[in-house]
Amino acid sequence: MTVIVGTDTAKTRTTLTVGNQSVSYYSIDAATAAGLGDFSKLPAALKVVLENMLRFEDGKTVTVDDIKAFATWADQGGKNPIEIAYRPARVLMQDFTGVPAVVDLAAMRDGIVALGGNAQQINPLNPVDLVIDHSVMIDEYGNPRAFQMNVDREYERNMERYQFLKWGQNAFNNFRVVPPGTGICHQVNLEYLAQTVWTDTDQNGDMVAYPDTLVGTDSHTTMVNGLAVLGWGVGGIEAEAAMLGQPISMLIPEVIGFKLTGEMTEGTTATDLVLKVVKMLRDKGVVNKFVEFYGPGLDHLPLADRATIGNMAPEYGATCGYFPIDDETLKYLRLTGRDEDRIALVEAYAKANGFWRGADYAPVYTDTLELDMGTVVPAISGPKRPQDHIDLDKAGRAFGEYVKGIRGGKDVTKKEEVRWEGEGGQPEPRTIPGDEGSHSRGYVHTPEGNYQIHDGSIVIASITSCTNTSNPYVMIGAGLVARKARALGLTRKPWVKTSLAPGSQVVTAYLEAAGLQEDLDALDFNLVGYGCTTCIGNSGPLDPAISKAINDYDLIGVSVLSGNRNFEGRISPDVRANYLASPPLVVAYSLVGDMNVDITKDALGQDQNGNDVFLKDIWPTQKEIADLVEKTVTREAFMSKYADVFKGDEKWQAVEVTDSETYDWPAQSTYVQNPPYFKDMPKDAGTIHDIHDAKVLAILGDMVTTDHISPAGSFAESSPAGQYLMERQVPVREFNSYGSRRGNHEVMMRGTFANIRIKNEMLAGVEGGYTKGPDGAQTSIFDAAMAHAENDTPLVIFAGEQYGAGSSRDWAAKGTALLGVKAVIAENFERIHRSNLVGMGVIPFEFTNGDTRTSLGLTGDETVSIDGLDTIKPLQTVKAHITMADGTVQDIDIKCRIDTAIEIEYIEHGGVLHYVLRDLAKAS
Repeated sequence: MTVIVGTDTAKTRTTLTVGNQSVSYYSIDAATAAGLGDFSKLPAALKVVLENMLRFEDGKTVTVDDIKAFATWADQGGKNPIEIAYRPARVLMQDFTGVPAVVDLAAMRDGIVALGGNAQQINPLNPVDLVIDHSVMIDEYGNPRAFQMNVDREYERNMERYQFLKWGQNAFNNFRVVPPGTGICHQVNLEYLAQTVWTDTDQNGDMVAYPDTLVGTDSHTTMVNGLAVLGWGVGGIEAEAAMLGQPISMLIPEVIGFKLTGEMTEGTTATDLVLKVVKMLRDKGVVNKFVEFYGPGLDHLPLADRATIGNMAPEYGATCGYFPIDDETLKYLRLTGRDEDRIALVEAYAKANGFWRGADYAPVYTDTLELDMGTVVPAISGPKRPQDHIDLDKAGRAFGEYVKGIRGGKDVTKKEEVRWEGEGGQPEPRTIPGDEGSHSRGYVHTPEGNYQIHDGSIVIASITSCTNTSNPYVMIGAGLVARKARALGLTRKPWVKTSLAPGSQVVTAYLEAAGLQEDLDALDFNLVGYGCTTCIGNSGPLDPAISKAINDYDLIGVSVLSGNRNFEGRISPDVRANYLASPPLVVAYSLVGDMNVDITKDALGQDQNGNDVFLKDIWPTQKEIADLVEKTVTREAFMSKYADVFKGDEKWQAVEVTDSETYDWPAQSTYVQNPPYFKDMPKDAGTIHDIHDAKVLAILGDMVTTDHISPAGSFAESSPAGQYLMERQVPVREFNSYGSRRGNHEVMMRGTFANIRIKNEMLAGVEGGYTKGPDGAQTSIFDAAMAHAENDTPLVIFAGEQYGAGSSRDWAAKGTALLGVKAVIAENFERIHRSNLVGMGVIPFEFTNGDTRTSLGLTGDETVSIDGLDTIKPLQTVKAHITMADGTVQDIDIKCRIDTAIEIEYIEHGGVLHYVLRDLAKAS
């Protein structure tokens, strides 16, 4: 229930009649008339936040001064960073981040009972939807059985987790679960859950309309910004607090206006557009800022393309990438089966309350930049970061330069015919000369045939992720590329693992209606599941012979995926270079199988008559794509596929759970364990203490992502997490992934900083989760942390720029805290991870005065003390005393990134959930 608590702003509440329905709403124009300020020039994205202030103004948490600050924001050119308390309407989760969130809620029920409270006090106050989308892994592919076999394996691996989630659905109020095999949470949100304008009853039983808003436990929650729904990713910790009624503390953000003009040209896709946008905004610098898209170009931008751009807001660093309500919004709501009364309300409310993007829409922005969409060219991004934009015609050369950098400057991209020595069996490896120096090529012997792979061989080509599979234009485009290639007799290269994992069942419906799934199947892009798959590291194992060749010869294998993330070590442990591309390009790259080629000029293969086939020969026109989209993407398909979205298949319905208020934690479970956060927790908060003589656990470089800190993919038997499972008789085949085991803190602690590509600068030339132990010898980060814990030694981490970029995973902060880290000192932080660290009681600090880990000459042999924390204020500068290995001391100023007053309280309590739990216990 939305509780309307307005006091001084009650006179801003008015009534709107639409057809037969009459609703109340909080009017921004009425707020102006009441003397609270002129809000007419605010961007629509910020008006959504302002409406939230009007609706929840109570004189305490939200004050009239908070509301007036929005008028000052416009007067000051888009800047007024005061602290506000924001309450989203709902919460969205996926299972990787949702399981630990439900684990925390279950543990909080135990905790509040221990503090003398009632278990029923721990219930979501706002609607929560959890979509199971991260579990399916691509074990089977390239055949008609792939989907069913992967689903069967998914249930086999994850039954403990599914039983737990189903228990949560029964035990908690306002909590719904969308079963496996339905789709990706962001696509389900876009196509079904989101309403653009929400309605609910207030404490008096009156119907109130207000903007649909949410936070999600996945950074790509921003996808729904394309539907004019303000949402962004938060850590599970912050989401749990929001569920329990705790407002989100934030500063009034700056809003960057991104003006789009022109329209896309023939041969380009929404993926090309979003990769260009990512590059431009990363270069601009928009961390902690809203981005709002405006301009005449929006008149030529379908909502599916807008959602693609909104989706990748985490990749360009913004809190959100918002598109205001306009005619295209209404068109999409109608196409996807939303109720006509709701569509009429959206239009009427948006026009009445100043949210509509009309011809006269001209708000004030903090800053702006502009892109003529007619200048966008085909592109990919990689091999390590989404912002590493490469024009498609330069991709082959760029890969060659990347390889030269790894191979010590030698050009080893020259391709030569390899002759097999002898008859049958496995040939001996030969050294193949390159242009400068030499490099070994890998020989592969499989049932599909014998062949040679080398640096640049594409071993994964995956149509995956909500970013692009939500967009029928690029999905139909991929199907048409497959159709044309099939007609010419082209097939995928035998070393390429191909897969198709749509974000919803609607995609399958229109691909089948267009007859394109048959063409995709012919190229082995068979349906493998409805979920994130390759994009979050669930690419599954490569053929053992290919994996062996890559590792035996240290080859640089390549993946091409239609996803949003390509960080090191994320996609597959066997793949070193990862490229983001549109779905049609994923199909095209599977045909050539080699990143060294210039796909825009070189032949992809030969047709039945031996003639060269080029990319232009199989690329569809925009008209071909648009005609098929118009014909096959129908309102009826959306309504049919979402009719029983919460019911699930027979497997889900057969999952049995017990009915209980508190969870009966299974002692032998390796998936779900009661976390230690609330055990023996005192009733009252403590104080923030200075840090004395802390040891350094790791020194990390720039752009260390949450994938580096808390990987989601597979792990080896020799890793601390693998050893933990082996000790409990879990065979390697049943390890599953880090992401699937986020409900077990024992596994996740051991997986923290365990990415195979992370580099701790304390150890020269070493990759992986290693550091120096108390004795100075190399050991795993987990073992070193536990050894320091035995001595009650606090720990710190040093890092470079953009620390914590990427996914919103709370375990990057939870694991850090459980390892005993008290502070992270970095050059700067990404938004979500900074918030998560505070939410777990870890204090983030930033270097000042030009100091960095390198300028200070840090080696990891230092001890660190930090003063002034017992009287700390938000954003205060304090002293850090670094005692070097030779006994000398360097005193530096560091900026405390506890940003708001409420965050001070969170740290005092040991974390935000401790704060909420004690607050509820006192209320009882």
